[in-house]
Amino acid sequence: MSSHDDATDVSIDPIPVDITMTDSEPITPDDVPVEIESLTLALANESPPTNPLVVLKAARWWYIHGQGGADPAFQWAIEWTRHLATDASTDPERFHAFLEYLVAVGFAETKSALQ
Repeated sequence: MSSHDDATDVSIDPIPVDITMTDSEPITPDDVPVEIESLTLALANESPPTNPLVVLKAARWWYIHGQGGADPAFQWAIEWTRHLATDASTDPERFHAFLEYLVAVGFAETKSALQ
């Protein structure tokens, strides 16, 4: 395998990575691709996704385009993935921080509107 990028390289999913948007400005709902918005909102409701690979897709996007490892959406997605993989309890404070972040970003007016 060569060490340079080849035109035959493929992504594991169709979610684009916009390098110009990383660490530049706060995220707004318009910045978030439809699929990531859907996954993110699904993580906030009573029946979140149960496929860890799907959840990690959202985590990856928020890590790259949000606040890196400190991004609350990234942190909750990782926490939920850990729960799916190990059946360990989730951290309610992390979930509430995630909901507050979604309200601050503009996905909903209140935390209760997300659930």
